[in-house]
Amino acid sequence: MQYPEQGPPGSAQSKPHVLLIVFIHGFKGDDTTFGNFPSRLQHILSETLQGTVIETVVFPVYETKGDLNKAVDSFADWLTTLTVQKEAAHGGAGRVNIVLCGHSMGGLLAADSVYAFIHSRPDTDAPLWPNVVACLAFDTPYLGLHPHVFKNSATKAVEYVHGVQKTASGLFGAFSQPTAKSPAPAPSVSSPGGWGRWGQAAFAVGGALVAGAAVGTAYYHRPNIESGYSALTEHMQYVGALWDKDALANRVRNLVEGETTHGILFRMFYILLPPTPPVHPQPRTFCTLPETSSRAFQHCVPAPNTLAEDEVRAHVSMFDPGKNDGYYQLGLEVAALIRRSIEDKDAALQSTVVGSDTENLIDWKKGSSPADVSTDETRDLLL
Repeated sequence: MQYPEQGPPGSAQSKPHVLLIVFIHGFKGDDTTFGNFPSRLQHILSETLQGTVIETVVFPVYETKGDLNKAVDSFADWLTTLTVQKEAAHGGAGRVNIVLCGHSMGGLLAADSVYAFIHSRPDTDAPLWPNVVACLAFDTPYLGLHPHVFKNSATKAVEYVHGVQKTASGLFGAFSQPTAKSPAPAPSVSSPGGWGRWGQAAFAVGGALVAGAAVGTAYYHRPNIESGYSALTEHMQYVGALWDKDALANRVRNLVEGETTHGILFRMFYILLPPTPPVHPQPRTFCTLPETSSRAFQHCVPAPNTLAEDEVRAHVSMFDPGKNDGYYQLGLEVAALIRRSIEDKDAALQSTVVGSDTENLIDWKKGSSPADVSTDETRDLLL
């Protein structure tokens, strides 16, 4: 697709626009969260968006603790600096379109940053900058975690603790006299994402308590324990954003309104596990979804995964093709949405130019201007 502005070779107008796709990890994630997904997406879009420079970047690892607003400020500062650099290298302001892709709580970061950009403009008629054209979320709990996530995780935790208790009973029963022995190591369970790691840590804590960790050892390591408790408190403060119902609801409303009013395409891909009766007779999700009759639900897109054992594993392996059989379809759907966001933006720009020329022609010929179109009527058409 070619952009309308063209100029002499070497001029700013002759340089291609840039599509910058920014990936933001979630709670306890890192720069490996998305695997090869960004590079694959870049390849697909490079084949379909002719005349556009496609770049993907993963927001550097940030601390997922403390106040969420601090993380938002840090990300917004980083993105504005990056935007200035990209625009300077490609012909000036307005030549960089940005798509934000947030996984898990990274989607909260993306949403709050978009809201901040919208409301930091000098006036309501000023264009949006940085020019975010889409906000795509991947299994972001915009309305909190689904209650079944806790139920299923708790069941696994109980099973794990019972297993440790049985092992510990056999271990200590083998000695007629108590001797100083190290507790049996907890089973090693690998998990690629933050929720998985912290979930397993919680299970391990339960197992250690049942096995009877030595009080003397705990006292000896009390500085580390106190430090760990402080870190855990800060992390829980960050995750606490998922329990602020009013803030969650407002965030979703802002995202929907952002697409209606500012043309910032919003979609949330949520993992969907199939029913596995009799244990799980209904489909399962990691996130709580909006009511099916709501406007917000129309912005939610299922991302099926038939390989994952539970919601948490499906959540943390969303970008692992070996553990998510819906990985490749997800990539195609994301690419299609990004292409649509660029085409919509381009169409809006051309419409603005044509509309302005038409109004000027009417003014010149008749000395009058066309009737205003009601904002409410326009919004109804969009919905």
